[in-house]
Amino acid sequence: MDYARFFSEAIDQLHAERRYRVFADLERIAGAFPRAICRADGKAREITVWCSNDYLGMGQHPDVIAAMHEAASRMGSGAGGTRNISGTNHPLVELEAELADLHGKDAALVFTSGFVSNEASISTIARLLPDCLVLSDELNHASMIEGVRRSGAEKKIFRHNDLAHLESLLAATGRERAKLIVFESVYSMDGDIAPIAEIADLAEKYNAMTYIDEVHAVGMYGARGGGITERDGLAHRMDVIEGTLAKAFGVIGGYIAGSAAIIDAVRSYAPGFIFTTALPPAIANAATASIRHLKNSTAERAAHQRQAQRTKDVLNTAGLPVMPSETHIVPLLVADPELCKMASDRLLEKHGIYIQPINYPTVPRGTERLRITPSPFHSDDLIDALKGALMETWEALGIPFQETGQAPAARSDRVIPLVVSKAGG
Repeated sequence: MDYARFFSEAIDQLHAERRYRVFADLERIAGAFPRAICRADGKAREITVWCSNDYLGMGQHPDVIAAMHEAASRMGSGAGGTRNISGTNHPLVELEAELADLHGKDAALVFTSGFVSNEASISTIARLLPDCLVLSDELNHASMIEGVRRSGAEKKIFRHNDLAHLESLLAATGRERAKLIVFESVYSMDGDIAPIAEIADLAEKYNAMTYIDEVHAVGMYGARGGGITERDGLAHRMDVIEGTLAKAFGVIGGYIAGSAAIIDAVRSYAPGFIFTTALPPAIANAATASIRHLKNSTAERAAHQRQAQRTKDVLNTAGLPVMPSETHIVPLLVADPELCKMASDRLLEKHGIYIQPINYPTVPRGTERLRITPSPFHSDDLIDALKGALMETWEALGIPFQETGQAPAARSDRVIPLVVSKAGG
């Protein structure tokens, strides 16, 4: 048996499909976000990162860094155990209280990553409910899909944001059977938003539980950064809100927030929580500092929305194919995996701009794109430089432009407000 051959052939297949991923060796520069050192071929040079999910630059905030330093100096680097065996450090307890407060829930539970929080929580909740049917949006993240799979529960996939399809599946099931609807608030590849209020209406009508992933919205929207559910006054209608500490909050880790009973059940039954070492106190302390800051400061969110909108406006006016997006995500359509990789390579090598190509299976074939994520620290000058670099790249590679000012599809291209009234104004 030639074991190595099977692995080599699997990699060869990725190369043949133009899906092989190459990682950029980056060293972020503290205090100079979004600048970073990129190392390649024995050389190092300074570049601008345009695809970070440190959306607000909180990973570089002085208060967050100071909180991490303080906890590490006081308690050391590691947690020292699982949550069950000596790993429940006090900063982690404080962090969970802060997260419960952020979402107006009884309790919260922190995991080592957002992927693990989805996988462990969805699988545990669906497994504990008798004869549970899971209804999952077709564009849910891989971590949610894996949680559904691992639950062993029956699943039905509803078309993306399609309320009529979801209701037909719920109606066919009946009110008595246990049901869990799992979906996201902001879908990160297209930047669109779920019809949360309407899904909550259907859940109440057909007696289903709701589980919403807010990883691309927590810290970003709402008066205190509680996400789209806070912004729209809908958090109380969600049974479980899942989020991450690794994006807008700038640290690492994932979490869920919900009723005391749900949180305690996941805490007590989820292998992905029970059998892994806890987050270190320095990480927990930094995350708490970030959350507290963003609960009280709207400056980062306002600046972020302004720069995201300006990026869309500038690129659209230049005739670059900005895909419609309701949020801070700015997808630029390439529609070819090889060209997408070539564009990414040229931007880095010629212009010192790093934007990772997004190809299948992350997005459907034929919708390959560059996913741009402006931050409050991407200045107007950096946006203008990005436009020039993209135009040169598009021309050099023969990628089609669009008619100036027209999006490649008909959906709205606006950036949504941070806070709206419960009536939706």
